[in-house]
Amino acid sequence: MKTRVKICCIASEEEAKLAISFGASALGLVAAMPSGPGPIADDLILRIARSVPPPIATFLLTCETSAAVIIAHHRRTLTNTLQLVDAPEPGVYAVIRAALPSVKIVQVIHVRDESSLDEALQAAAQVDALLLDSGNPSLTIKQLGGTGRVHDWCLSRRIVEQSPVPVFLAGGLNAGNVREAIDQVQPFGVDLCSGVRTDGHLDPKKLEAFFNAVGK
Repeated sequence: MKTRVKICCIASEEEAKLAISFGASALGLVAAMPSGPGPIADDLILRIARSVPPPIATFLLTCETSAAVIIAHHRRTLTNTLQLVDAPEPGVYAVIRAALPSVKIVQVIHVRDESSLDEALQAAAQVDALLLDSGNPSLTIKQLGGTGRVHDWCLSRRIVEQSPVPVFLAGGLNAGNVREAIDQVQPFGVDLCSGVRTDGHLDPKKLEAFFNAVGK
């Protein structure tokens, strides 16, 4: 099965078109975050999401954790997917499903230790997909993605093997290591931001190298 590619930190309609032209099947649109690269205003997320043709997935990256605030955030941006980068409050998934039945829910799991496996499988029973990243939500200023760090792919592989839903792999991926990551973890898809950028902007040469490596 072909590995899907999600390009994150999309900052304009032009970047969206560029990523799609190389074969991206999903785009990440980063809202306000405590830290990390790529946040843009909600009105720009809405504009980009509206410009993206089906069947490309548009992911709203939100750090909100309460159902009412997440739902309100989605209604300002109208993406077809919600990427929850922090652990939500209890009961949130069911409330979102009831309010936004056509919107997919992707839960980010920051892979740090054995506890991440239990966290992932608990979430997987209630969401449409998982995304494994290398943040650290326990810091005073939470790291909720975009760290450029690789985590323990052995743990990620165990999550993939046991998850009932598709799993995306993120965290420090680039053209030089993505093939090894795919071979070792066997994810449904891979996700990256800085690995295909130069001076903060999408780089066509890096995109080409990355997609070539994924497609080998």
